[in-house]
Amino acid sequence: MNEQAARRAGATWALVITSVAGFMAALDNLVVTTALPSIRKDLGGALEDLQWTVSAYTLTFAVLLMFGAALGDRFGRRKLFLVGLTIFTGASAAAALAPGIAPLIAARAVQGVGAAIMMPLTLTLLTAAVPAARRGAALGIFSAVTGLAVASGPLIGGSLTEHLSWQWIFWLNVPIGLVLLPFARLRLTESYAPDARLDVPGTLLVSGGLFGIVYGLVNGQSDGWASAPILTSLIAGAVLLAGFVRHGFTHPRPMLPMRLFRNRGFAGINLASMLMFLGMFGSIFLLSQFFQGVVGYSPTEAGLRMLPWTGMPLVIAPFAGILSDRIGSRPVVAVGLALQAVGLALFAMTIGTDVSYPAMLPALILGGTGMALFFAPASSVVMSSVRPSEQGVASGTNNAVREVGGSLGIAVLGAVFAAQGGYETPTAFTDGTVPALWIGAAVVAVAALAAALLIPGRGVPGPAEEAADEERALVSA
Repeated sequence: MNEQAARRAGATWALVITSVAGFMAALDNLVVTTALPSIRKDLGGALEDLQWTVSAYTLTFAVLLMFGAALGDRFGRRKLFLVGLTIFTGASAAAALAPGIAPLIAARAVQGVGAAIMMPLTLTLLTAAVPAARRGAALGIFSAVTGLAVASGPLIGGSLTEHLSWQWIFWLNVPIGLVLLPFARLRLTESYAPDARLDVPGTLLVSGGLFGIVYGLVNGQSDGWASAPILTSLIAGAVLLAGFVRHGFTHPRPMLPMRLFRNRGFAGINLASMLMFLGMFGSIFLLSQFFQGVVGYSPTEAGLRMLPWTGMPLVIAPFAGILSDRIGSRPVVAVGLALQAVGLALFAMTIGTDVSYPAMLPALILGGTGMALFFAPASSVVMSSVRPSEQGVASGTNNAVREVGGSLGIAVLGAVFAAQGGYETPTAFTDGTVPALWIGAAVVAVAALAAALLIPGRGVPGPAEEAADEERALVSA
């Protein structure tokens, strides 16, 4: 095999390995949602336990994402990718074997640690392995695979739960991980960033702060909002997050340079992303249970009926990217968020104990269309808002912000649900879900407003374009 053929083979292997790993990590964001009623039936647990079953993964994933990338840069990207994949695979087996709700939550948290180490390194390893001329196509395939994982999560979770058991949503990862490990060891090339530094204080501040906020929101209804543990948790979380922001301004090399948020576009798209995921994740958490507990669908039927919402990005996202190139990202992002808000509001107006699926279909389609219009242009805004040397940090920040938004969404909308309803009867579940959906719609509407006001319009050059212009000027000179 000549050198060129060997490089092509290496690039193909890298694409396959990283795409499968990315699929597993992305799938576990939403795969649990349609299994929640079965988990609750088998293991028991209150609403806050079900919230932590999802949030334990998304929260550890979010707060350790950038730290995981830094570990790979310093100690070897392939080596840390293997470590993350091993942790993720082992924690998946532990989740499947969990004898109770508390061990399941703990295993989900460890899964998030593995995903946080593994996921950011997939793109780094793929980019290094694929020649620049083919990199766009490879990254497009990778993004499509991870998008498919998010879209199919509720359906895969529902099908495995119904036809096998909920444990199989975790067992599924184990043979895949065990097959990937030797191939990753043999086929991926090691690389380093010798000047990489670990921001341990920043990681501890943001981890403790977010845990305090989410813990307070999740447990506030059961423990009492004025109780000492809840007030302490919320106040300590807020103080630690304030410390993290200050750290980002004063530390010479923070994990998240706060100066990036001085750019309106970067600040606007990250605010919009957090609010969008807050409304979307919290709503999916409740509606996936509503379809089963109130409407009476099986787990598979619930997953299938959510596809017009979760699966729409696979159909519309490519056209959204083309549209944003023609008219600019701001109107596409803002309209997408507005449609998502309208979809959630329609859900809130429509659902009841006797609601039919055709009555919910317009809300599903509108929400899915809005989500699809948001994703592709949002990534473009993130990358154009910073200089090329900062794009890795910017992408990691946006991914972390989205996961944080998802965790907060489950906590906030879950708290509204607990205050207004419960699991006792279909009527009680509906009474809690409707006001929660209204909150979700309002939050996403604020995201649309933030996008419209903060993201620069077409023709306004961002730091990435300015850097490209400077480079062209130097070349021509």
